[in-house]
Amino acid sequence: MPTYEYFCPDNGQSLEVMHGMTTTLNTWGELCDQADLDPGDTPADTPIEKLLGTGMLLSNSRADLTPGSASNTGGGCCGGGGCGCG
Repeated sequence: MPTYEYFCPDNGQSLEVMHGMTTTLNTWGELCDQADLDPGDTPADTPIEKLLGTGMLLSNSRADLTPGSASNTGGGCCGGGGCGCG
């Protein structure tokens, strides 16, 4: 499932949450519900901003990280293994 980062200009907090690509979060209350957090003193209807990110897919399989696996063969994720995954 993709991860997304959101920022609330009203309280200065950023939160990273996982949700489907068709899900749209527009308010602090919606974001806190998705993250299973208490919204605190920030009003639930406070607008939030979706930050630019990778929309990274998180896998629940360790096989993706083992040498020689399909997703870890020479340069697939960062063009030559410079990020340490290849």
